[in-house]
Amino acid sequence: MKKAHTLIAGSVLAVSSAMASSAAVAETTVSANIGYTSDYYFRGIYQTSSSASGGLDVSFGPGFYAGTWLADVDDGIEYDLYAGYAGEYQGFSYDLGYVTYNYSDDWDDTYSEAALSLGYGPISVSYADGTYDNFGAELDYSFTSVTAEYKGAYVTYGSFGSDFDGDYTEVGYSKTVSDIDYSVALISNSEELDVKSADGDGETAMVFSLGYAWDL
Repeated sequence: MKKAHTLIAGSVLAVSSAMASSAAVAETTVSANIGYTSDYYFRGIYQTSSSASGGLDVSFGPGFYAGTWLADVDDGIEYDLYAGYAGEYQGFSYDLGYVTYNYSDDWDDTYSEAALSLGYGPISVSYADGTYDNFGAELDYSFTSVTAEYKGAYVTYGSFGSDFDGDYTEVGYSKTVSDIDYSVALISNSEELDVKSADGDGETAMVFSLGYAWDL
């Protein structure tokens, strides 16, 4: 937490599951990614402006994955470590994982959480349960989100619980052109998540992002 009462954490994680051959032999794949965003928000909370990022993912299994993701947060570096299992069953998608959000230069302290995501068609629901080491005092938090997507357009509503409060809405659109992912989003948060505006009554921000991923 950035010395405040709202959750400051890392990235929206992009993970992929491993594919098995017809002989049920698991294939291991390694991929890398880089990105840039005009303003870095996570779960409706402002982190920093003009942030560059990069990551590395390993998929093996079938379904198992692990990886790391780093981002510039002005006063230091955020580095996330995560692992989990993802797949599909009769039209339903699922992802069960564990992630830690870590920061250099005392920009923030460590968050650790277990998360479950379920999806069917254009609707997905996620729930995370975690702890925050608030510089020696441990706090608990939960986070629930619902996302609806259609042909690149999406809307997400997210809400915090336990020792944390606040909610936000994000409406956006993403498109891939020549292997580069472009996205634009309008984010509106409640006063509990507003760490940027002068009055602290909640804010609305437009964010532009781009990213590129490739296999190694």
